[in-house]
Amino acid sequence: MRISILFLFITFHVFSQELTLTQANHLSRLPLKCMQQEYPNKLGQMLLDSTEIQNPKTLHPAFYGCFDWHSSVHGHWSLVYLLKSFPELKDRDLIVEKLEFNLSKENIQKEIAYLSKTHEKSFERTYGWNWLLKLQLELDTYNEPFAQEWAQNLRPLSQLIIQRYIEFLPKLLYPQRVGTHTNSAFGLSNAWDYAIYSKDTLFQESIKENALRMFQKDKNYPMSWEPSGTDFLSPCMEEIGLMQRILPEKEFLKWLKGFCPQLFQKNFKWEVARVSDRTDGHLVHLDGLNFSRAWNLYHLINMYPKQFSHLKLLANQHLQYALPTVVDGNYEGEHWLASFALRAFEEKGH
Repeated sequence: MRISILFLFITFHVFSQELTLTQANHLSRLPLKCMQQEYPNKLGQMLLDSTEIQNPKTLHPAFYGCFDWHSSVHGHWSLVYLLKSFPELKDRDLIVEKLEFNLSKENIQKEIAYLSKTHEKSFERTYGWNWLLKLQLELDTYNEPFAQEWAQNLRPLSQLIIQRYIEFLPKLLYPQRVGTHTNSAFGLSNAWDYAIYSKDTLFQESIKENALRMFQKDKNYPMSWEPSGTDFLSPCMEEIGLMQRILPEKEFLKWLKGFCPQLFQKNFKWEVARVSDRTDGHLVHLDGLNFSRAWNLYHLINMYPKQFSHLKLLANQHLQYALPTVVDGNYEGEHWLASFALRAFEEKGH
């Protein structure tokens, strides 16, 4: 069965670089399968005493599935995104039913209670925070009554996260330029999009001020150092994606020429990140890196086609290399890679 599904997926992928309904059905099954799967589970919990030892579903009744909290959050985003993009999705009714259960007001209130603990202020900072605001934005812009109800349920948790951002960012004296969860640039990208959509000027000012403080002086990014062994985000492209959001065109292009002049070269090449063992939960991260590069390249191309249309082939190569692996049957990648693939399709403009 695994081979036949993979073959069918590759067949559709080879003949189409666009996200088709068939591909959407395949990709939706991955977060759908694990969004209420409690184990295996990796809790990022700090214990004050034995009374705090609880099972994942008790601790996080909304986001307990898909191995960890942040993967559950972006799994929920994936399903909402697919419902909006493909109303004829095969498992639509089941997806709505499960989202209705997980995103209830009661469950979100319990998530708020957990994140409100004094010793959990750094929980999912800022990777999970960033994905939560992506989910909030997707719900806010989905004009179905059930989605608007879920958006209303989720909003108090999002507001708590925004407060956490505003408190934390001035304290982050130095950015983290890694390719994993704590990457500072990625941690602000979806947050910025939500701040713009919601017209939250205080949040916008906080992100912009601190992003410029951390990244505006960066020059000559060493592209040959990427990737590191277990990256799932591109430190280079995530920083570019953030600066592209907050700087006006003239300032951004000037900054980019100093930061990564190679991207302006018409013959620029960048080898995809290759994975040696997809059953290894850390090594499979590199498939995510390929998607991260792809979605940021598409974002750059779409905003500045005159300067960067030559990078489209490169973006397509990264998407094409990683896409078939999303459905390879290994839970190490399956519980999260669909979201990364969909981010690439979203930026590409499926």
